[in-house]
Amino acid sequence: MSANNKFEKFLQLENIDKTFPLPGGKEYKAVVNVNVNIKKNEIISIIGHSGCGKSTLLNMIAGLDAQTGGNIILNNKEITGPGPERAVVFQNHSLLPWLTVYQNIEMAVKKVMPGLSKAELKERVEHFVSMVNLDHAKDKFPGEISGGMKQRVGIARALSIQPDVLLMDEPFGALDSLTRANLQEHLMRIQQKVQNTVIIITHDIDEAVLLSDRVIMMTNGPEATIGEILEVKLDRPRDRVALQSDPEYIRCREAILDFLYKKFAKEDE
Repeated sequence: MSANNKFEKFLQLENIDKTFPLPGGKEYKAVVNVNVNIKKNEIISIIGHSGCGKSTLLNMIAGLDAQTGGNIILNNKEITGPGPERAVVFQNHSLLPWLTVYQNIEMAVKKVMPGLSKAELKERVEHFVSMVNLDHAKDKFPGEISGGMKQRVGIARALSIQPDVLLMDEPFGALDSLTRANLQEHLMRIQQKVQNTVIIITHDIDEAVLLSDRVIMMTNGPEATIGEILEVKLDRPRDRVALQSDPEYIRCREAILDFLYKKFAKEDE
């Protein structure tokens, strides 16, 4: 078995359907027949218009919602609910306001790794505080730090439990462009260090190309499915300024634009 092939079946979505019941016995078919294999250490973006089932897919992978049909398999085990091998970062950081930056991360580590000694716990928490460059703010409360810093805490908290898969639902969508760019750089740097699989929901084409190894493009809902999967053949580390004139970056960007605004244009957005 080749080095590339051995990771082909790390995370599998097989024939995934999701139907939501509606009043009066009706139903809404959100996604149908979704099939994809996601590799270990891969960064995947899922992009599409509103209502295409992006967050629905993410929630099913997270185990927060069950699929109506099909199987989701991670490391040869079927996903049937939430688990520490998958961590989620939402657009709203979901920090506990009465705990400091340090304590928010510490709480997650304590829950998932209860056997750590006090010294091991302290070392682990401080490691992930440092990884997102928040040593200076570790004793501050969420209400005392910026939105970008809150998201960095959310990322550190998610990574601190050492998940195999980091799931991110538009994590930078509510931030200004400069803060967003800064966090994208943080994410790329961190992923190179921890080497986990990252799945990002985004509406931002440039973000998808900058961050991803592959971009999954969803057709419009209802009955949304995978329309195309775009491979991004750009070396890492990536320099956002240099990429603006890179032919491969331009090719990928144009391919996504063509998919979203020609093949699957949506006039009500």
